[in-house]
Amino acid sequence: MTFTMEGLGFTADYNESYIYEDGCCGEGVVCDQESSMHFDSIFIPILYSLALVVGLVGNGLVLVVMWKKRVSLNVTDIFILHLCLADTLLLLTLPFLAVEAVKGWIFGTALCKLNGALFKINFYCGIFMLSCISLDRYLSIVHAVQMYSRKKPTVIHCCCLMVWLFCLLLSTPDWKFLVAVKDSRRQDKTECVPFYSSNRESWILATRLLYHILGFALPAVLMLFCYSCILLRLRRGSQGMQKKRAIRVIVALVLAFFISWTPYNITLMIDTIQSDFFNVTVSPINQTSCDSKTALDVALTATSTWAYLHCCVNPVLYAFVGVKFRKHLLDMLKPLGFTLKGPAGVVSRKSSVWSESVDTSHTSAF
Repeated sequence: MTFTMEGLGFTADYNESYIYEDGCCGEGVVCDQESSMHFDSIFIPILYSLALVVGLVGNGLVLVVMWKKRVSLNVTDIFILHLCLADTLLLLTLPFLAVEAVKGWIFGTALCKLNGALFKINFYCGIFMLSCISLDRYLSIVHAVQMYSRKKPTVIHCCCLMVWLFCLLLSTPDWKFLVAVKDSRRQDKTECVPFYSSNRESWILATRLLYHILGFALPAVLMLFCYSCILLRLRRGSQGMQKKRAIRVIVALVLAFFISWTPYNITLMIDTIQSDFFNVTVSPINQTSCDSKTALDVALTATSTWAYLHCCVNPVLYAFVGVKFRKHLLDMLKPLGFTLKGPAGVVSRKSSVWSESVDTSHTSAF
């Protein structure tokens, strides 16, 4: 009986491990991961470094502008503030994962638990904040209903705090199970992975299902419903330039979410179906070959990294397209000699982070 550990979880570089018998590809055969490790050691550091630089600059500018205009923030802006915080904190965990891809996890079990939990908290928080923004825009534009009063921003922050606490609850398994261990299939590299002493199949399946449902399916359905209703509402009215721009922004938001996260979710579903423990319990004759397992490892790395780049896209979609944001940003950069070339466009008093959006709620910093 051969005991080894293989990444099978939340991301290709942030793995959930499992122990299996007789290898992955047939009796007595154990697949090494030399090819996928070589790919990870090159691909992950480059892409994560790019994401870190671009993401920190973009989210940092959004946070600075919001701090400057904190008195005039509206409901959507506050949600975007927490979204930027979540994206920024998520980006700060990526350097540890980049180092792990090259040298293994060299930071010990305590930092393994902390980094893994922070990653999970901010990942879920970013997705949930996108959902909150979608719901707020739907109620405001379609039903002309304001869930929150601008005069009581503390209430909105408290709602966001509840989201953070729920995400903290979702990270409980990471605090409990993440450990730094050596993986014989990965040249005895030390990795930060969950280790389940019992009921590992149940834990892995539960974690996968939780991610697919809360981390993708429900937010995707909510966003599709909200933005479809918004588009229908906008198309019924007069087709002014302001509404056309708002429609383009909404389409961009939906496309960015699905283009970023759909490939990873499909790959993760395939990996779950073809995983050894799933084959043992459901279809013993459908054993995965070493080549296909390696291909899945590479695909998980590529698609998960692509998904994390969504943290860099968010500032562009939620702020940089906003006329008021550009104006506030240029006002801040004028002392450094930056000036706007060409017309900035008419700034509507009611425009928000949505580019000249038909936001009927309140004056926004964007």
